[in-house]
Parts: sequence; C-alpha cells; structure tokens
Amino acid sequence: MSNNQQQKKEISIEMSPEVAQGKYANLAVISHGSSEFFLDMICMAPNVPQAKVQSRIVMTPENVKQLLFALQDNVRKYEETFGEIKPKVPVGTPNAPLNPFGVN
Repeated sequence: MSNNQQQKKEISIEMSPEVAQGKYANLAVISHGSSEFFLDMICMAPNVPQAKVQSRIVMTPENVKQLLFALQDNVRKYEETFGEIKPKVPVGTPNAPLNPFGVN
C-alpha cells in the first residue's frame, strides 16, 4: 500500500455563522421508520404548554448506530475528565425514576 493510500482522507467541513451559533435543546424525541431515524431536538420551557422543534435530523439506521457509538465514546471521555454525569432530580421528589437517563 502506498503512502497516499495509508493517509487518512480528510473532509473539509464548512459551517455558516448561523449554524455555528447552534440551537439549544433540552429534549429529544426519537422515532423511526424502516429506513430512517428522526431526531427532533426540542427546547422546552418551564410552565409553557407548547414546545418548539428547533431542529430535525433524519439519518439512516447505520448512521444512527455510528452516532450512538460516538456519543458513548465522548461521554466516557467527558466523565474521565470531569467526573460522572449524574441526573438532576429535585430534592424530595416522590416516585423519581431510579435512572432518569433511561440507560441500564
């Protein structure tokens, strides 16, 4: 194999200033069909009955699985640096789920 083939291919990624600002989301709704996943990123405010979808991402099942692995790897690295991420549950909340992250 030549040196050129051994070198990793780099992708040039362009980002507009509007996209670089980002959108805040504190809720994600994930659904899927047979060939794609839909990730709706939502900003939900306290005491407001409606929430607005900030962004919808549509991905193939294969790409969602790659995203899952990348997120797991990044959470692991984050926790190695900053400590365990713990869910915030109000003090004295009855019937609070044992695992509000929903991860076993």
